[in-house]
Amino acid sequence: MAYYWRPYVPVARRRAKALRKMQQLRKKGKNIQPVEIEGRTIARSFWGKAWCEHLESFSDFENRLPRGRTYARNGSVCHLTVETGQIKAIVSGSELYNVKIKIKPLKAPIWKAIKSRCSGQIGSMLELLQGQLSDHVMSIVTDRTKGLLPLPGQIEMRCNCPDWAGMCKHIAAVLYGVGNRLDSRPELLFTLRNVDANELIAGDISLPDSVAGAGKTIADDRIADIFGVDIDVETSELPRIRPTGKSVARMRSQLKLSVSEFAKRLKVTPASIYRWERTSGRLKLRPHTFIALARLHQQVRANATP
Repeated sequence: MAYYWRPYVPVARRRAKALRKMQQLRKKGKNIQPVEIEGRTIARSFWGKAWCEHLESFSDFENRLPRGRTYARNGSVCHLTVETGQIKAIVSGSELYNVKIKIKPLKAPIWKAIKSRCSGQIGSMLELLQGQLSDHVMSIVTDRTKGLLPLPGQIEMRCNCPDWAGMCKHIAAVLYGVGNRLDSRPELLFTLRNVDANELIAGDISLPDSVAGAGKTIADDRIADIFGVDIDVETSELPRIRPTGKSVARMRSQLKLSVSEFAKRLKVTPASIYRWERTSGRLKLRPHTFIALARLHQQVRANATP
């Protein structure tokens, strides 16, 4: 049987070719998001390091990861996106290869246990995403088998390169690329595992029973009193809303926003939006999220005014 070996192509030539292709895709409207690593350190943050160290802890991956590190460092990951349950990427090798990695959602009992063990110990979203956590909380969220990070059996990998291995060097490079991406966007780990980071924050606030009953609305000038906080907006100018899963989905549709865009407007994770839109009945929201939603509703009404 004859085997065909592709001729070696210098890295610089491969990168130039890949750059031209990415420019073509940009012109066609594709949002290209390359992985750009400065120096040899792939991940510097708590979440990025935790991701990479987790991968390296499994013997299933150890033979393929070194080549992947090299590919990631030399800029071969031309494009990478992290979505709910999947990672998509384009990697430059002898050719441009498409990589798709599916990650199973975090099991509900494991997420419930993480929330229970972290209860009252994480004060803010900033604290969580910056990794400013106690050693105890860090050990919970990065636990090798019962934390947020996926196990090998929960990862389904696919690359259209000729390498027959389950994890080729292109897939390994993408996995390291995710670690680098978590440095700047740690919330993507929660999106990937389809869980809501807000649920780990202490003091989550929902509407009191006295005002959350069916058929009731919250008077605009009572919002601050109900939540017990000072809101830095003139609430009397905001419309009255009763947020439900259906109304949120309808509002997003009326504004013609993607889940990611809508989440960015409300300063929540895309996973939160997906969860809200699947929820039947009234939503329980944090105060500033409630205000942001009311503002968007105001925009919808303004757009509808002739």
